[in-house]
Amino acid sequence: MSLLSKKAVVLLLAAAASLGALNAQAAKATAKETAPTQKVSMLGGKFTFTLPKGFIANPLPTSPTGASGTMYSNETTKTVVIAAENSLPEGVQVKDNDGAFLDGTVADFDAAQRKALPDYNKLSEKSLTLKSNGLGLRQVDSTATQGGGQTLNTTLMAASGSHMTVVQVISRPGDMAAHENLIKQIVSGK
Repeated sequence: MSLLSKKAVVLLLAAAASLGALNAQAAKATAKETAPTQKVSMLGGKFTFTLPKGFIANPLPTSPTGASGTMYSNETTKTVVIAAENSLPEGVQVKDNDGAFLDGTVADFDAAQRKALPDYNKLSEKSLTLKSNGLGLRQVDSTATQGGGQTLNTTLMAASGSHMTVVQVISRPGDMAAHENLIKQIVSGK
């Protein structure tokens, strides 16, 4: 390939990337104004909630372990909700409110966060039970630096039968009230 052809290919790729970025920006602007509410259902319908308007759903790639999920992002509020589900190891079955399993899961999560995020700070931990069906949840609130800035994080963990789920809400620290309202909406199932 000649030097001129290489430059042409580079320019063509740069132009395509620019158009892609412009389309992505246009989609974000349109999406945040018109994005409908997002209904999320996990654990065979035992853990359901609706995200308010403005969240855009993006499927996450399936992990080698079979975990799957969706990342919901709201460009206006700079809030991200990650909802993921995975099968438990073969032969493991848990009750809908298995305290020992959930406590162990929280301990493992906490250890992994401390290892991965040097400034991870656990603010609180709560044990919750959904009124609608008795599903047990664990809630861990924390702060950490992620994506180049300080974040406020709430992680919800639940399990039923042979599956477990994790929902993580990531917000800016200055939006504490909005963050707490979103968590209440998720936990209430509304």
